Amino acid sequence: MEYISVKEWAEEHGVAERTARNYCAQGKIEGAYLVGKTWNIPIDAELPKHRRVLKESPLLSVLKAEKAGKTTGGIYHRIQIDLTYSSNHMEGSRLTHEQTRYIFETNTIGVTGQSVNVDDIIETTNHFRAIDFIIDDCASKLTEAYIKYLHYLLKSGTSDERKDWFMVGDYKKLPNEVGGNDTVEPENVHREIKALLKEYNANKRPSIEDIIDFHYRFEAIHPFQDGNGRVGRLIMFRECLRLGHVPFIITDELKLFYYNGLRNWPAVKGYLMDTCLTAQDNFKILLGKFRIKG
Repeated sequence: MEYISVKEWAEEHGVAERTARNYCAQGKIEGAYLVGKTWNIPIDAELPKHRRVLKESPLLSVLKAEKAGKTTGGIYHRIQIDLTYSSNHMEGSRLTHEQTRYIFETNTIGVTGQSVNVDDIIETTNHFRAIDFIIDDCASKLTEAYIKYLHYLLKSGTSDERKDWFMVGDYKKLPNEVGGNDTVEPENVHREIKALLKEYNANKRPSIEDIIDFHYRFEAIHPFQDGNGRVGRLIMFRECLRLGHVPFIITDELKLFYYNGLRNWPAVKGYLMDTCLTAQDNFKILLGKFRIKG
């Protein structure tokens, strides 16, 4: 099989390079695969057929407009800071909410009198990029390529990328555990994720409970060496945007309830549901502040 670059494929089919890369990330170009930072596309790959998509929610429309206009002080600005800080902080980042805000607003660090982990800074800027990606590309159904690309965006440029055993943008090579519990063995991850996606995508209109159930099962598989929680929460936020549900952010005060809910989901779904619904209620207040319909 002969492969060509994204630029060559885009020129041949009369589309923008960005569009071609997004097609690859969404799994819309059969046979395309990522090597490092470069997509390789089969030379005979055809343009994806357009599918009927769900009507765009008012929130998603506003996010796209504010992102494109580089609007400051709006809900796009707020989500970038709050979601990035909360999700990274849950995974051990020592950057404060104000430091996260400063990095987003000024693209500088602004930290004095303390040592800062470089990976915390890189993963913060990477998380901003990942949020932009889900805003730009949340119309299609989830695919393995899309999920792997989110992981690539999050972990690219970190010290983990320099480790031979760490697969940035690909599934884990070594067994791992979460909360003291075993997860799916590396050789079985592809099969389990494929089965999970097949079942989830067969549902034409997933409910908020379906999205949360997907999240639990994704975290139980734990497909990546690191970054599973952040990728999983990005997927939840993305799916809420895609399907017109009010999205939510798991903040510090909800963190312990969230972890408890994940541990108890198979037996008692109410713990995690209640936590996520509380987070939804908090987000509805934010929507009201910015006069956006939920």
